[in-house]
Amino acid sequence: MDWNDLNLWWIWIAGGIVLVILEVFLPVFWFIGLAIGAIIVGILLAVAGPDSWLGGSPAMILLLFSLFSLIAWGVIRKVVGVRKGQLHVASKDVNED
Repeated sequence: MDWNDLNLWWIWIAGGIVLVILEVFLPVFWFIGLAIGAIIVGILLAVAGPDSWLGGSPAMILLLFSLFSLIAWGVIRKVVGVRKGQLHVASKDVNED
């Protein structure tokens, strides 16, 4: 089977939905960026089609997935960020008396 014969857009979107569900059950604030990246790649594949420059190269798809995931994670981190009081800096060692 040729790479161009596969209709991959729905696999990327389904994978993104699975990652969103995983983020709901394991709220580690890490899967959501991957989910957004996968859904964006799925939408691009659906719009562009399997015979486009995007659908013909697994390396290009993985590169775009990585870039979109990193950008999405960075934007979400910037918007949500660390809330005041969430970060605790230890000033005393627990072993000191």
